[in-house]
Order: sequence, then structure tokens, then C-alpha cells
Amino acid sequence: MKIRVEFLGLSRLVTGVRETSLDLEEGTTFGDIVSLLGTKYPELIGNVIQPGGKMLQEPNIFNLNARQMIQAGHLDTGPRDGDRVILMSMSAGG
Repeated sequence: MKIRVEFLGLSRLVTGVRETSLDLEEGTTFGDIVSLLGTKYPELIGNVIQPGGKMLQEPNIFNLNARQMIQAGHLDTGPRDGDRVILMSMSAGG
């Protein structure tokens, strides 16, 4: 399956990219995506992803298709083919 990951805020600043596509195996979880992003963009480690590469660092969070926030307790669920995952900071606002 293929998904798009869009970077906002700090994640965009440290990676220098707006978005990336990932080809994933069926059953890939959001936790797996954290690890994949940490491998593909090591500059995320310590800034957006916790050292060790397994969890997002607060206040960073995934948003699925601009409709659903993926909380830390739901990283064992996964996206579907064609989904858009947004990596963003919850501290952004007015």
C-alpha cells in the first residue's frame, strides 16, 4: 500500500521537505511509520521523534486524512492504502 506523509511545523523545518510517499506492507502500524520516518529522516530523532525512534515526542502527533488525531495509545493501528498522514505539532495555534 502507498501513503503520503505531510510534514508541518518543526518536522518540515528539520527535514526540509513538504511531504513524502511511503510504500508500506499491509499491517504496517503508525508506530512502524514513526520508526520508518526516523530511519529515512534521522534529523527527526530528538526533535520530533523520541530518542530510540519508536514514539513521537510531545506535542507532535499524527493526523489521519485531516479528520482524526492519532493519539499515542493508537500507534498500534494503521493507515489504509491512499491515506494521507500529517505529522504536526499540537502546540501550534493562535
